[in-house]
Amino acid sequence: MYPRPHKKLRVWQKAIDLVEAIYDTTRDFPHNEEYGLKSQMRRAAVSVPSNIAEGLTRAGKNDRLRFLNIAHASLSEIDTQLEICVRVLPLKKHAVEKLEAGVLDVEMLLSGLIRSMR
Repeated sequence: MYPRPHKKLRVWQKAIDLVEAIYDTTRDFPHNEEYGLKSQMRRAAVSVPSNIAEGLTRAGKNDRLRFLNIAHASLSEIDTQLEICVRVLPLKKHAVEKLEAGVLDVEMLLSGLIRSMR
């Protein structure tokens, strides 16, 4: 069995790390956020590596770029959700800063991948 090509990419690996970090951080969110911010952050996080993987399997350049741009948009969604966490939840500043650094890492790698495909 051959490994999927996206698994070799650092951007995909970092995006998976970000998913794990967001799941860890949101685990202790208040119960009333179970179907709100917690769920939304997790879905946005999962969207990033999922769309990278799907985009890289597409045959056409425009199709590949469309999925990579969706992944990029999900990173912006996570960034906004982190700002909301700071404002409405008692989330520790170092936890948010760690997640923001993860978002930035993935964003820089993903932007480079998108540029290389244009």
